[in-house]
Amino acid sequence: MKGSELRIEVVVVLVLGVLATASYCATVTYDHRALVIDGKRRVLVSGSIHYPRSTPEMWPDLIQKSKDGGLDVIETYVFWNFHEPVRGQYDFSGRKDLVKFVKIVAQAGLYVHLRIGPYVCAEWNYGGFPLWLHFIPGIQLRTDNEPFKAEMQRFTAKIVDMMKKEKLYASQGGPIILSQIENEYGNIDKAYGPAAQKYINWAASMAVALDTGVPWVMCQQDDAPASVISTCNGFYCDQWTPKLPDKRPKMWTENWSGWFLSFGGAVPQRPVEDLAFAVARFFQRGGTFQNYYMYHGGTNFGRSTGGPFIATSYDYDAPIDEYGLLRQPKWGHLKDVHKAIKLCEEAIVATDPKNVSVGGPNLEATVYKTGSVCAAFLANYDTKSDATVTFNGNSYHLPAWSVSILPDCKNVVLNTAKINSAAMIPSFMHHSLIDDVDSSEALGSGWSWINEPVGISKDDAFTRVGLLEQINTTADKSDYLWYSLSIDVTNSETFLQDGSQTVLHVESLGHALHAFINGKLAGSGIGNGNNAKVSVEIPVTFASGKNTIDLLSLTVGLQNYGAFFDKTGAGITGPIQLKGLKNGTTIDLSSQQWTYQIGLKGEDSLPSGSSSQWVSQPTLPKKQPLTWYKAKFNAPDGSNPVAIDFTGLGKGEAWVNGQSIGRYWPTNISPTSGCPDSCNYRGPYDSNKCRKNCGKPSQELYHVPRSWLKPNDNTLVLFEEIGGDPTQISFATRQIDSLCSHVSESHPSPVDMWSPDSKAGRKSGPVLSLECPFPNQVISSIKFASYGKPHGTCGSFSHGQCKSTRALSVVQKACVGSRTCSVEVSVSTFGDPCKGVAKSLAVEASCR
Repeated sequence: MKGSELRIEVVVVLVLGVLATASYCATVTYDHRALVIDGKRRVLVSGSIHYPRSTPEMWPDLIQKSKDGGLDVIETYVFWNFHEPVRGQYDFSGRKDLVKFVKIVAQAGLYVHLRIGPYVCAEWNYGGFPLWLHFIPGIQLRTDNEPFKAEMQRFTAKIVDMMKKEKLYASQGGPIILSQIENEYGNIDKAYGPAAQKYINWAASMAVALDTGVPWVMCQQDDAPASVISTCNGFYCDQWTPKLPDKRPKMWTENWSGWFLSFGGAVPQRPVEDLAFAVARFFQRGGTFQNYYMYHGGTNFGRSTGGPFIATSYDYDAPIDEYGLLRQPKWGHLKDVHKAIKLCEEAIVATDPKNVSVGGPNLEATVYKTGSVCAAFLANYDTKSDATVTFNGNSYHLPAWSVSILPDCKNVVLNTAKINSAAMIPSFMHHSLIDDVDSSEALGSGWSWINEPVGISKDDAFTRVGLLEQINTTADKSDYLWYSLSIDVTNSETFLQDGSQTVLHVESLGHALHAFINGKLAGSGIGNGNNAKVSVEIPVTFASGKNTIDLLSLTVGLQNYGAFFDKTGAGITGPIQLKGLKNGTTIDLSSQQWTYQIGLKGEDSLPSGSSSQWVSQPTLPKKQPLTWYKAKFNAPDGSNPVAIDFTGLGKGEAWVNGQSIGRYWPTNISPTSGCPDSCNYRGPYDSNKCRKNCGKPSQELYHVPRSWLKPNDNTLVLFEEIGGDPTQISFATRQIDSLCSHVSESHPSPVDMWSPDSKAGRKSGPVLSLECPFPNQVISSIKFASYGKPHGTCGSFSHGQCKSTRALSVVQKACVGSRTCSVEVSVSTFGDPCKGVAKSLAVEASCR
């Protein structure tokens, strides 16, 4: 018994020791060089992960992968409309559990930057504002307006108080070292006139007065008051300098790792060589805090997207992809960049950067030196030509658009254009949604359905003279608003002799509409991300006597950006006209008495799938608009991430076990041009530079979190808006087909092998390394290996004229059967197939 008691006491002491360590309060300040934590300047690498765009079950893994990738800080917005959908009624459960998210970050040993805003932009519906703000008398958003400021202060104080109660600020022993107030206001503040500066001054004072004990920042706000830190957002921030540079550090709150996807757009990508170049240039030129927007983008579940027309996927080409898997080589190469920069941290924080001439245009050397500590960055920002420079008496080759990092001012530990990290080729394996049927026709037996009524079907419908703007009418309770009118063409002198044919002209502020005549779909129109407005002319046929015109107007996420974005309307504001009548007459229906219905009848009860109204018959209605579908299914085996491929459907929303996985729209096709066969990373990046998937659906695959699935008896509910065939949809599980790496003799040694000893530096050389993505995998085969002059890209490597006959056997021996392997890239390993020629090693492998 005494022995057991002793062991218990030891455990208690250890636990108390851990708690004591965790509760140590940190002092966070700043000077002109960096954030200062407990009296020590820090170089910090951060990454954005938005808690609502993943699930609580995913958070620990995402945060651990972020830490493994070399991050010090996790940055997130706080989404006001997510937490206070009804004024005074708060929700912090499930994906909304902000406190839990922050605590998981703390448990991983990382810091937090909490961007309260509360305006967030973020391609989030209405910029993160709750729509009920719009209806407060006298309110004007984001300006010197008392009703707005009162609400903004109330919510900001609510979040700060929550964090304080949980002791989550660094001043209390927690992880939060920074908070943000407002967001990118400097981009649009001129539109608000003199009131803008008053508002910004008030916002800063209000935030600082909340006494968090940590600094506040304002991004993209160069004229921010001295009490807060102004920061930069953009693809590049190396040339940016904060005002009051003798008092404020150079900080970058949004380094865009890619770009967001819009329905109707191609898929944006940002090459890792360019992203790494931007990061290295920022630290070269005096930066000390850099954040990736996004490090994990995630998914826009439900109706959370803004835009309008922002897609459900918010992958953002981030280092951790939408499904929570590493995007290689982006994650791995940036990890190496972070390590290389951290090797320079002691020198960077000790002094200001000093530029040194290395001759030639577009070349720049920067040195951080104090006493015996020295670090240097050598940059070639030419967009085409490589260069050789002399620095400190040594010669260095610099590829175009690259930075070499020298932690000792002598040896290159990393060049941003030379990637040591292996690439991965991801794919999706498709599975039948319903496994117990063989033929596609028989799939109908697994489905049930309900027809959504056309036009007015709910008891709360109402009539008004004239056309109502949609957002004011629906308060965004639904994407949908019905406009309904009955007309009588009997004995009309206006219609053509047969009394039937005309053209229906409808104009809408957006974002899409469907026109039904006597219950039948007559035509549709959609806007796009550049112009949400819709104008249609639809030939229609009327019957003699009374006819109904039912117009279904819909939104695809509310505006989230721009001056006065909250005043951007939606819906059918007219005119609505009947054209091409007898004697060229036009009838304007806009001022008639219209009947309105907010939302769909089925939205109130059908998404859960539990209603008793579902119809199951051998013949499944297909390609019919306004149809609800339901099916039972078993989850795909294994633990790989899951998506649903909505090929075969048109547009709508989907729910799995009552959880909305978001809007789907596979019929919205990207432009046929604008996607290059390959993307040259050299030169300034913009969101249109490197796109893929032209001429294809903007999004076909929709993430279903594993935690939302049961092994069996799951319920899928679809609302199909324009007509499709649900039996064509399928599951897809995310997997990795191949690992690839291509390393030349001129690559630096892996960062982990770097030594400040120049002799050791000369001994070590480039190494090609491979690692299977999942812990239970090993390298099962080598698909390709060539040492000499191989060319091509991952998945399409080919031999050059110069090649070693030993390459395949050497790599097979080193790698097959192991989860990880490393091979030295040298003639001593492979022999010399072509003397005097620069050589490289290219490998493609499979993991099982």
